[in-house]
Amino acid sequence: MEPLTALVVQAGEAILAVNRAAMRVDGKQDGSPVTDADLAADRVIADGLAQLAGDVPTLSEERTQSAVPPFRDSFFLIDPLDGTKEFVAGRNEFTVNLAIVTRGVPLLGIVSAPALGLLWRGIVGRGAERVTFKGPAIVTAEPIHTRRLPEQGEPWIATVSRSHGDKRSEAFIDGRPNAVRKTVGSAVKFGRIAEGSADIYPRFGPTSEWDVGAGYAVVTAAGGKVTDESGGELRFGQRNDTGFIIPGFIAWGDPRAAASY
Repeated sequence: MEPLTALVVQAGEAILAVNRAAMRVDGKQDGSPVTDADLAADRVIADGLAQLAGDVPTLSEERTQSAVPPFRDSFFLIDPLDGTKEFVAGRNEFTVNLAIVTRGVPLLGIVSAPALGLLWRGIVGRGAERVTFKGPAIVTAEPIHTRRLPEQGEPWIATVSRSHGDKRSEAFIDGRPNAVRKTVGSAVKFGRIAEGSADIYPRFGPTSEWDVGAGYAVVTAAGGKVTDESGGELRFGQRNDTGFIIPGFIAWGDPRAAASY
């Protein structure tokens, strides 16, 4: 965990070193933006993983053409810059996401928000932490746990996307008693669930595996659960005809909520 954390922090420094006012912004085939910062972070992670664990396959958003699915054992799942729209807009809620997926299940996750000096990390079965850092140095690392299911009359706190809202997710939130929405960018939403400051994060629009894998591991390690939109299991690294797409998911702070869904 420590060398991987250091690598993710280093990738964040590469992002922050990019001049947003002068950087190049291109469009991908799916219409999403890619910037000099995405590519800089990906280079840092690719070089670092080659030294740390060169025999482990990697699936990165910026190098999907080199992926050879299905991944049958373990692989790294990487989003070098999640929340590129937030980054381009000058906001600070963008992340570097790294997960280790084993037999289709994310078991280790790191979600780092470099502009906030925060990261969330965890290993399923061994707990999760909220880490503050300054430059390359970790300042604090405190254990975290998800919230219990809200009692009757208590409000549900839902994290929602600033850039990717959809009607079905909104309807799902409306079905939670006294729901309160917190608008949050990128995979920071998973961090808020993991640290216990929110109860639920539904996303019924399509996402990619690298958007979800690290957050999945962190939330699960912190005591929560991430399911598909029907409450079933998600699988990673298998690929389908539409690419590495997750049609929808729900991150639950309290697994009992998922069990009763």
